[in-house]
Amino acid sequence: MEDIRVCPDHGFYRGIGCDICGFEGEIVIKRDRVERLGKFISGVLRHFPDKFGLEMDENGWVEFEKLLKTVSKRYRWANRWVVKALIYSDRKGRYELKGEKIRARYGHSVDVRLDDMPDADEETLYYGTSEEESIRLLELGIKPVNQTYVHLSTTLEKSEEVARLRTDEPIILEVDAKKARENGVRFIKVNEHIVLAREVPPEYIKQEIRL
Repeated sequence: MEDIRVCPDHGFYRGIGCDICGFEGEIVIKRDRVERLGKFISGVLRHFPDKFGLEMDENGWVEFEKLLKTVSKRYRWANRWVVKALIYSDRKGRYELKGEKIRARYGHSVDVRLDDMPDADEETLYYGTSEEESIRLLELGIKPVNQTYVHLSTTLEKSEEVARLRTDEPIILEVDAKKARENGVRFIKVNEHIVLAREVPPEYIKQEIRL
């Protein structure tokens, strides 16, 4: 985890020097607070908005002001400046702040539709898993576990990176997204690395790749 700093020309960033110009800006949030605040906000927006009295619409949006009040009750140091610093500096694109509303872009366990997010147009997608799990997925398809959507990767390399968080010997399943899309499976583009789907039926898994 890194400190969050601010560059006068390019805004909030994580690390020592600005990603664009290298300027070493003033620290806005120290790394220990970045971790605590990030886990809390992600948890609220992905898993338990009701616990804190936040109304979430079908596309995952909640009112930013209400989220800010919830966060400030837990962490008195987390003012508007601090919360926006966390959101805008996040390299993984976890959050989206639009007008007066905010949401998590992926990782939900609460039921959201995300109808207002763009469709993905990749012809091939990838899903990293273990060898034991791949046998079941090839037979039954890829379905979400403890989440609302299956999270697919846009590149082989990224799927391997994700899989290695769970296993030392990853198996990568190659998904024929073009054919699946033609047959009604919707793929949602989250960012350059992540695509979501409600599920991927087994007939669209083209092959397994052993690394």
